[in-house]
Amino acid sequence: MSSAPAGPRRSLARALPAAPGVVLLVLFLAGPIGYCVYLAFTDLQLTGQAESSFVGLANFREAFGDEDFLNAVWLTLVFTVVSSLLGQNTLGLTLASLMRRASRPVRTLTGGIVVVAWVLPEVVAGFLLYAFFRREGTLNAVLDWLQLPVQNWLFTLPILAVSFANVWRGTAFSMLVYSAALNEIPQEVTEAAEVDGAGGWRRMWHITLPMIRRSIGTNLMLNTLQTLSVFGLIWVMTRGGPGGRSQTLPLYMYEQAFQNHMIGYATAVALLLLVVGSLFSLVYMRLLRMEA
Repeated sequence: MSSAPAGPRRSLARALPAAPGVVLLVLFLAGPIGYCVYLAFTDLQLTGQAESSFVGLANFREAFGDEDFLNAVWLTLVFTVVSSLLGQNTLGLTLASLMRRASRPVRTLTGGIVVVAWVLPEVVAGFLLYAFFRREGTLNAVLDWLQLPVQNWLFTLPILAVSFANVWRGTAFSMLVYSAALNEIPQEVTEAAEVDGAGGWRRMWHITLPMIRRSIGTNLMLNTLQTLSVFGLIWVMTRGGPGGRSQTLPLYMYEQAFQNHMIGYATAVALLLLVVGSLFSLVYMRLLRMEA
C-alpha cells in the first residue's frame, strides 16, 4: 500500500532521457580531459621511450623556467589584447553602429564582405594575409605606389601582422553580435536623448554601452577564448617566427609535442593555456554579475 518508492522512481524516469548525453560527455569530453591531465604529469614522448613515468610537477617547473615559454605567454597576451579585446571588439561595435544608420544596399555589401572573411577557412585566410603582408605583397605595392617606405612586415612586426590578420578574419562575429544587441535598444530612448541635446558620443557612452553591456561581456569572453586557440592563421603566416617573435602558446605546444616529441610537457603547457582561458572567463562572468 505504501507509495514511498514512487518519488525515486519518478526522479529516475526523468533522468533516463539525459543518460545517453551524460554517457557521451563522459566518454568524449570528460574522459579525454582527464587523460590529458594525467599526461601533463608524465614524461611521455613520441619517440625514443619505451614507457612513460610519473614526474609530478616537473613539467610545470620546466615551463616556468623556459624563456621560450615565457615569451610565448607574453605574445599570447599581446595577440589576445590587440586582436580580440581591442581589434575585433571595437571594430565590430563600430561597424554595427555605422551599419545601423546606413542604407540597405550599403549594409548588405558591407556585411557580405565582412562575413566572407569570417567564413573563410583559417588556412585560406592565412595565405591571403601572408600575400598581403609579405615583402612583395599587396601592402608594400600600395605603399610603394604612394611613395611611402616599405618593409618586410612579417619580419619587422610579425605579432602585429598576425594580430591584424585575426582582426580581419574575426570581426564579423562581433559585428553580428552587436548588430543584434543594438536592434534591441528601443528607438524611443535614442530619440529622447537626441531631443535632450545629447551628441553621438554621449549617447554611445551613457545609453548604448550600458544597455548592451551583457552582449559586450559575452562577445569579449567568446572572442578571447577563440583567439587564445588560434593556430592555423599564425602557422601559415609566420610559423611563429622570426626568432619566436610571433610564437603564441598554441604554436609553442605544437613545437614541443610534434617537433621535440615531448607530449607530456606539451600537455602541461596546454593545461596552463586552459587556466589562462578560465581566468579570462571568470573575470568576464564576474563583471557580468556585478552589472546585472
